[in-house]
Amino acid sequence: MDNFSVSMMNQATPAADAAQTMGFQAEVKQLMHLMIHSLYSNKEIFLRELVSNASDACDKLRFEAIDQPALLEGFGDLHVRVDFDKAARTITIADNGVGMSRDEAVANLGTIARSGTREFFSKLTGDNKKDAQLIGQFGVGFYSSFIVADKVTVRTRRAGAAADQGVVWESDGQGEFTIAALERAERGTEVTLHLRADEDEFLNGYKLREVLRRYSDHISLPVEMLKEEWDKDKSEQVKTAEWEAVNQANALWTRSKSDITDEQYREFYKHVSHDFDDPLAWTHNRVEGRSEYTQLLFIPKHAPFDMWDRDARRGVKLYVKRVFIMDDAEQLLPSYLRFVRGVIDSADLPLNVSRELLQESRDVKAIREGSTKRILSMLEDLAENNKDAYATFWAEFGQVLKEGTGEDAGNIERISKLLRFASTKQGTDAQTVTLADYVAEMKEGQDKIYYVTADSYTAGSNSPHIEIFRKKGIDVLVMWDRVDEWMLSHLREFDGKQLVSVAKGGLDLEALADDEEKKHQTEVAEQFKPLVERLQEALKDRVKEVRVTLRLVDSPSCVVVGQNDLSPHLQRMLKAAGQAAPDVLPVLEINPEHALVARVQAASDETFNDWATLLFEQALLADGSQLPDPTAFVKRVNQLLLA
Repeated sequence: MDNFSVSMMNQATPAADAAQTMGFQAEVKQLMHLMIHSLYSNKEIFLRELVSNASDACDKLRFEAIDQPALLEGFGDLHVRVDFDKAARTITIADNGVGMSRDEAVANLGTIARSGTREFFSKLTGDNKKDAQLIGQFGVGFYSSFIVADKVTVRTRRAGAAADQGVVWESDGQGEFTIAALERAERGTEVTLHLRADEDEFLNGYKLREVLRRYSDHISLPVEMLKEEWDKDKSEQVKTAEWEAVNQANALWTRSKSDITDEQYREFYKHVSHDFDDPLAWTHNRVEGRSEYTQLLFIPKHAPFDMWDRDARRGVKLYVKRVFIMDDAEQLLPSYLRFVRGVIDSADLPLNVSRELLQESRDVKAIREGSTKRILSMLEDLAENNKDAYATFWAEFGQVLKEGTGEDAGNIERISKLLRFASTKQGTDAQTVTLADYVAEMKEGQDKIYYVTADSYTAGSNSPHIEIFRKKGIDVLVMWDRVDEWMLSHLREFDGKQLVSVAKGGLDLEALADDEEKKHQTEVAEQFKPLVERLQEALKDRVKEVRVTLRLVDSPSCVVVGQNDLSPHLQRMLKAAGQAAPDVLPVLEINPEHALVARVQAASDETFNDWATLLFEQALLADGSQLPDPTAFVKRVNQLLLA
């Protein structure tokens, strides 16, 4: 019962035999209050959460006992037991798993030190229905006890510890808990819920069995209750002294797919992920050949709060021959699939496998490659046959999937077909356009895929760089996710078509220009050569080059960088992250048809430098860059307006 994803609270441990009253972490108090008021319509999940924790505790003991058999204390028959007492109005969930020490009980039952905690609480709305969904994504575990109980008592002893090292923990959920030493012969943990006055429905063997079968049938350990028989004299069911298994007690992933219902798959997902919502999709396969393993993998509907936390635990549960090995075997899947939940059970790995061995194992490499391909196939099926579900997936995990273009060169073609983008023709920031869609809609003579990166869809779709494309009816993909620049450094082409930034280099639009446009371009380049030279001299310390362009329609000027230079958008992101970015002098392009350029051309020598600077700084602002001296810019604009 020790798997609550929390860390040790920094408090001094009192003498072993002393009772102590301690305060809950503030977030724990808030979480319990929210559960009681938001999850009242789904009360029975407390049983799923507590049985799931008890099962995890047994799995952990089984794993630790591989190297330390003495931890089993001569009794290796692991189980979870559920009992109720009508007279005392209690329900007890007990396991003979790994148990907890005093320090572990304080940490696991009194604090939440989970990544994403602050973000979780900031997103709460006060709407019970919406908050219930958020709580489900965050996970509640042990604290779900207080949905139905007004007092909870935990008795526990760490496997391998002496009998006098037991611990009793108790709280009414109102802000404090007490913890004291306990003489306890049995290892493991026993959680007793003292039910609230209106929770009598759970003081019923039939009800508890029905809930346990629904939520815990997939657990590989037996979940037991005392057998009940009909007593004619009392005209009611009475408990016997015999324990019986309520669930099937075999690992769900070992069963044939034809023997498992969709509902059982959904409940198993909730068991391994501690999510309240159903999964979006799943895949269940037994792989034989060079490596033999079973995979049961799920795609969630919602991103976890810690998805972007580098220190968060990742990965699926690893079993070897149905023996639990570890919770977060991140080596079994690439980082860009870190949102996947589930189980992989290997028949080839040794039981004492370490994380170091996982990194070097050929079997692990085969599992990783096979599982990655299976997940990509699942996503391809969603994208093709369930577009609404894939749209849900993309909204939650699209940015993570983009990482795969750089992390998984072997599957980049498959990943690129799963990507979704917004575009200028589409007119909204909805990311629904595939690269295949874009290629299919390309204009005659167009041989490149054009894109623009910006801080937002609005900024990108209004960028001066796309004016000529809009005029000619050419679509431009708009990208503003932080990962896009990194993705584009690896995704250079699709279906033989090069991806080209509209804000880099001298765009080759000759294939899309008619003879008259080409002739006009040559003429204006010669006509404006003196102005270009004057601008080049005035801005020599701030630009690499000045040139005439026909890419502009409504704007007087824009800045571009070389084809191999960092884009201004990427430079801004690096600087915002505190990283050094090389100084890149941009190229200033001017629109010969614009009235402001004509005004600059006619400026006197006294004001020309101010007009040139204004033309350049306007271009920087339109590109999303910040000016080094905004005050000087405002003063310059005012002077020119009043001149």
